[in-house]
Amino acid sequence: MTQLRLLGLSGSLRRASNSTAVLRSLQDALAPKARLDIFSLHGLPLYNEDEDDEHAPGSVHALRSAIETTDGVIMVSPEYNHGMSGVLKNGLDWASRPYGRSVLRGKPVLTMTASPAFTGGVRAQQQMNETLASIPARPVLRPQIVIGGVHEKVSDGRLVDEATLRFALAGVDDLLEEIRAARFVGAAA
Repeated sequence: MTQLRLLGLSGSLRRASNSTAVLRSLQDALAPKARLDIFSLHGLPLYNEDEDDEHAPGSVHALRSAIETTDGVIMVSPEYNHGMSGVLKNGLDWASRPYGRSVLRGKPVLTMTASPAFTGGVRAQQQMNETLASIPARPVLRPQIVIGGVHEKVSDGRLVDEATLRFALAGVDDLLEEIRAARFVGAAA
């Protein structure tokens, strides 16, 4: 069986982003089981339907291509004002268009949130899943992965809390199983 390819999207642009640190830790832990490429949403312009055609900015084409050519997506967002980051929402808006032709349509997606608050970004998690359902992507149904007190669980750009990393990796295993199940059904059809 070929190695599964995953795409990681971080909802934070900070150099010392906790969301990106979670993705890097997953990237390290997944090899050789799966390949996780992290795509930076830095440089995506704000969504503008007037610019959404064959002349869309190169960064938009790159995002859509990266999603289209991957088996599944992992999104990690901080929680800002009880919601997902504007950076991630903007990326989802670009990926979901043009209407009816979203590259996320039917794509298995695992969502995670990370916050210094003890709630771990649970409200952002809900917002992410609502947005994905409208696209319609295929969110992985499982216990939510919300990382509370993340600032105490990240060091040197990596998630160092072993229990949290194990729980996040269990979610990735669920994502991989979802991808395999979809392939099996597709092959049987």
